[in-house]
Amino acid sequence: MYNGIINIYKEAGYTSHDVVAKLRGILKQKKIGHTGTLDPEATGVLPVCLGKGTKVCDLLTDKDKVYETIMRLGVVTDTQDMTGKVLKTSPVQADREQIEAVLNQFRGEYDQIPPMYSALKVQGKKLYELAREGKTVERKARRIHIFGLDLLEIEPDGVHVHMRIHCSKGTYIRTLCHDIGEALGCGAAMEKLVRTQVGVFDIHEAMTLAEVEACVRENTVDEKIRSIDSLFKEWPAVRVKPEDDRLLYNGNMLEKENLEPTAFSAEKADSRTEAGAGKYRVYDSQGKFCAVYTYDSRHRKFKNEKMFV
Repeated sequence: MYNGIINIYKEAGYTSHDVVAKLRGILKQKKIGHTGTLDPEATGVLPVCLGKGTKVCDLLTDKDKVYETIMRLGVVTDTQDMTGKVLKTSPVQADREQIEAVLNQFRGEYDQIPPMYSALKVQGKKLYELAREGKTVERKARRIHIFGLDLLEIEPDGVHVHMRIHCSKGTYIRTLCHDIGEALGCGAAMEKLVRTQVGVFDIHEAMTLAEVEACVRENTVDEKIRSIDSLFKEWPAVRVKPEDDRLLYNGNMLEKENLEPTAFSAEKADSRTEAGAGKYRVYDSQGKFCAVYTYDSRHRKFKNEKMFV
């Protein structure tokens, strides 16, 4: 069984669920999970967790994301993208300076109302299911963060606007386009969306399903799977003494006496905890990654946060 995370380039026409289903066939294993949906017509980075890697699906879902999109001005649709029914068209008179001024309003934090055509659930039913029944329900605004919003290009027609967005989890880019259009007074809808980055996963390293299939035939797919512990490289690593491996395997609390002496400094751990950090990659005596632990400076002990054995 494969364990880790593979960076998939999701092609247009596939749902995230389709990608997982096809990978199960290609890799001949059932334990596979994706890390957040992309609309069927959107393309780009979709990290997929394999085997024990499925334990970090929630962690990757929480990561910041980067998108490139084409926003079409002068049109409003029911889905907020160009796959939907056109509700209204308007003339477009905004120039680059006006567009830049409006984009500036959306940089930083703002409250975004999720679209009706989304997988969010209200009273046990997905919003898109209600939308297809012709129903509209009240949605609570959610606080999101737009870390970066760059105007890349305005096409000569003055209608197609290319942007790059660096945002927090839970951000709907088509809703952002819609909201920008509202602020401009002409309306807007998303025409194209490419996700270029999710955490450490970049589009330049993403593989299509056909490329994964070729790697399986050539027995090179292992080289394309990122190890689970590589996601936590910013956290220090500690190794357990041979006689204390059993404590680690059972997820017990650990003390510095259970660790190899060169691997841990209580002074450093205390200062890291005070600075808001305190997580460690924990390996057994043979160097096998087993868990993420948090150091409790008050009790001077390591507490198990997540096991990967």
